[in-house]
Amino acid sequence: MITKATKSYSKEEVLKLLDPIVAEWFSKFPDITPPQRYAIVHIYEGKNVLIASPTGSGKTLAAFISIISELFKMARRGELEDSVYCVYVSPLRSLNYDIYKNLKKPLEEIKELARSKGVEVGDIRVAVRTGDTTQSERASMLRRPPHILITTPESLAIILCAPKFRLKLKTVKWVIVDEIHELCSSKRGVHLTLSLERLQELVGKPFTRIGLSATIHPLETVAEFLVGYNDDGSPRDCVIVDTRFVKAIDLKVVCPVNDLVHTPASVTTEKMYKLLKKLIRSHTTTLVFTNTRSGTERVVYHLSKLKVVDGDELAAHHSSLSRDIRRSVEDKLKEGKMRAVVCSTSLELGIDIGYIDLVAQIGSPKSISRCLQRVGRSGHALDKVSKGMLIGLEMDDLVEDAVMVSEAYKGRLDRVYIPENALDVLAQHVVGMALEKKWRVHEAYKLIKRSYCYRNLPYSKFESILRYLSGRYSTLEVYRVYGKIWYDEKEGVFGRRGPLLRLIYSTNIGTIPDEVAVKVFTLDGRWVGMIEEEFLERLSPGDVFILGGKPYEFRYAIGLRAYVTPKEGVKPTVPSWFSEMLPLSFDLGEAIGRFREEMFRLVEEEPKSKVIKHLMEEYRCDRKAANSIYTYFSVESKFLDMLGVDVKPNNRVILVEDYIDMEGRQNIIFHCVFGRRVNDALSRAYAYALMRMLGVNVAVTVGDTGFMLTLPRRMLRDIEELLDKVNSGNVRRLLREAVKYTEMVRRRFRHCATRALMILRNYKGREVKVSRQIFNAQLLMDVVEDIEGFPVLEETYREVLEDLMDVKTAELVLREVEMGLRRFYVMPTYDLPSPFAHGLILQGLSDVILMDDRRALLQQLYDQVVERVKSRAQQVSA
Repeated sequence: MITKATKSYSKEEVLKLLDPIVAEWFSKFPDITPPQRYAIVHIYEGKNVLIASPTGSGKTLAAFISIISELFKMARRGELEDSVYCVYVSPLRSLNYDIYKNLKKPLEEIKELARSKGVEVGDIRVAVRTGDTTQSERASMLRRPPHILITTPESLAIILCAPKFRLKLKTVKWVIVDEIHELCSSKRGVHLTLSLERLQELVGKPFTRIGLSATIHPLETVAEFLVGYNDDGSPRDCVIVDTRFVKAIDLKVVCPVNDLVHTPASVTTEKMYKLLKKLIRSHTTTLVFTNTRSGTERVVYHLSKLKVVDGDELAAHHSSLSRDIRRSVEDKLKEGKMRAVVCSTSLELGIDIGYIDLVAQIGSPKSISRCLQRVGRSGHALDKVSKGMLIGLEMDDLVEDAVMVSEAYKGRLDRVYIPENALDVLAQHVVGMALEKKWRVHEAYKLIKRSYCYRNLPYSKFESILRYLSGRYSTLEVYRVYGKIWYDEKEGVFGRRGPLLRLIYSTNIGTIPDEVAVKVFTLDGRWVGMIEEEFLERLSPGDVFILGGKPYEFRYAIGLRAYVTPKEGVKPTVPSWFSEMLPLSFDLGEAIGRFREEMFRLVEEEPKSKVIKHLMEEYRCDRKAANSIYTYFSVESKFLDMLGVDVKPNNRVILVEDYIDMEGRQNIIFHCVFGRRVNDALSRAYAYALMRMLGVNVAVTVGDTGFMLTLPRRMLRDIEELLDKVNSGNVRRLLREAVKYTEMVRRRFRHCATRALMILRNYKGREVKVSRQIFNAQLLMDVVEDIEGFPVLEETYREVLEDLMDVKTAELVLREVEMGLRRFYVMPTYDLPSPFAHGLILQGLSDVILMDDRRALLQQLYDQVVERVKSRAQQVSA
């Protein structure tokens, strides 16, 4: 049963439970923190515990202090063996080294304290085991195993199959999973849940599971992810320590200019950098978050040109930089030598970076949880305020920021997404299990279903994995895909096959795919430049994008080459930063929908001064931000009134615009703030239905606040006819058909096939080039498309539809339309788009034109709307 911790224990009550020497060391802290008050006793009692608490609230010590105490008690009794008692798992190697350093110090201090009292205690050993660990270090760990092992999900899976070292894990009593909010939303987390179930099988009895998380929701789901399920289908027991909101926050939404529409982009940018300069100079250390790596580099470049601080006090930090550069920046931050560091997502997680007194976020962080995670990096202590400044440079960013801040103060968070029934990860673990011993199929199936991520796995899916891994598909042997296990269907048993299996497994384990750059050529073979593979997978034939300042139409790709044709004067449909952008969360989108309803009511019923005051007080906007938001809603409201539209877009009304542009193209614009994952699914389903209706290619533009389907001319007279073609019962099928021949599915098939050990990244100790992996994947995909229900292909479609997009929520939205809880409203055909559509229309243009020119186009559209509204008002009054 999942329960909430309700009793707060005093420092004295906690100290009584600890080893006397450990208690004396722990008593040097003036008081214990909220997570420590609620968690330590439960961990001492051997209960599973999930601690959700802000950065700097002492949750790591809350997890470790009982464990350290127990290990010291065992050491004093001479019961400590040469084996592992505690496994600490985190997604980041840098965090692992941090924890190692932070553990060594108290262990040494406690040992010294014991010695000063005439008590001799043997060493409590701590070691880090990751992909960076050398062979000699591994050999040393085998001779003298650490009592506390610090590792990553991937390394844990490897050592579970290491014939000698796995025996050292039989004594494990505690497992700590740190940054669980980061792990549970990806296949790395799925992978870890199966490793934990296999570890428990090895130990032979339950161990205590401790999860550490910052801002996450819902806690009950994350607790189930951590502890897994009993054989009767009920979640194992877990105590939730919810101290997420114990730390004071100070959030503000600011806009650099009074009028975002009419101020040239260069002036807005200049004012933004002046604002940043002022903030950095008035604080000791400022952490600046952008949403893309390119944005990080751009901000650092401009700040260094402004000479905001000395050159060595300013730096960039993102995943494309070398590990040495990142470590150097982290160390300087810890030592208080940096005044400002600009990063994308790389400093979100809990590595120790010392004292930050301000976090500045440029643009929207796209989710409430991410906003609090980033801002929580400041004021790295419970008695310090986490201070965050959200700087909006676009209308929709300002609205997102304002709603996000309001929701954060109300204690509302976005729901976490956890992938389920990932067949590629399952295949990898089945191979690992076969290396351990001969398994009875029903016993293995029982173990797998104990993982939260596989609790609903159909037996037929598990069987399909066993058939694939045992080489039942003989056609694949021609392509050197051989069986990894033997499987006796009659007897219901399986086991390892082949002498090379252990080497293949240990050198190909993991879930993170190899990403590479793709060369772009014209059809006549002229080299144009390079794009990221992640960007390529977003392209469909006919899409136009910018490379080297010029537009090109994507035609097709072979291996690591993409082929294009120049398209002078054609507007791009996909911005080059699209693959890097974080998607807006669905829950925040729904909150924005409610905000839209509230704002339209206020704009229509209340004086401007009152609405501005409301935005400043309730949504913590500065006057400039409040003014921009008010104007945005006011003009949209007048535009809709002019067209005789008697409803306003909100979380229950999906407005559909029929906009005919100057080139005569028909643009069908859906106003739905569902976030890009849901909108991606809906837009492709509607586009596919439209293509089948009319027999023409449909250009698709997707954003967080809606999507747009573009036809070459006005071809669809009745939009209601299109709306009737897509429903909750067929959207998944339509979407699967729509993505079937896309680069997205081809690339994702390679990733899934690599995880499922169908394509090897490493063979007999030699690395297989990515170009060879891609070539093999393309051959294999053509073959397996003819095999009904082939698990790796099925997983590819599941990953694209459920993890990359969000077809489940798309089905929910359409079901709510069918139930009357939401509705579509089709607007009259018009030759101007509404202000809410301007950002979407100009999205693709952000590459082909300068920001000033884009702002000028935005201003032109906006002014045309205002002029048309005025003129219609004058006609009516006349």
